[in-house]
Amino acid sequence: MGEKGLERRICQRFKIPGATVSYRKEKLLSSKTKIDEEFCPVLDLSRGGVRFLTQKPLKFKSAVTLQLSIPGERIPLNLKGRVRWSTFNAGKSYKYQAGVQFSPYGLEKNQNVPQVLTKIVALEQKFIEPGGPESPGKPSDFGA
Repeated sequence: MGEKGLERRICQRFKIPGATVSYRKEKLLSSKTKIDEEFCPVLDLSRGGVRFLTQKPLKFKSAVTLQLSIPGERIPLNLKGRVRWSTFNAGKSYKYQAGVQFSPYGLEKNQNVPQVLTKIVALEQKFIEPGGPESPGKPSDFGA
């Protein structure tokens, strides 16, 4: 019998104040430039994924392309991933929360370029709270 409450996260989560994400759901025959929703507040981030607020529910396992905007950075990070969960956020200004697991990093089609991982690692080192709830031993929602 499996252990209840077993921690599945293997990457550290961290918060970046003011970070936002814009996303596009991947569809056949859709415009490559149409964004479905812009400037969604990021709740936390890891090497393996992102949790953010949204006005629209996202379908489980749907493919998405993300633009992650970081305050002080001129160019957003472009990432591909899959929706792992989306839940109603009762009584809040944003109606939903969503978790997206990033696609693997590599140079093949549908992978995230390794330079994005390098940037996320640098952001992790800058924003992780030493000794806080997001410190080592408290990994993220998403596998690396």
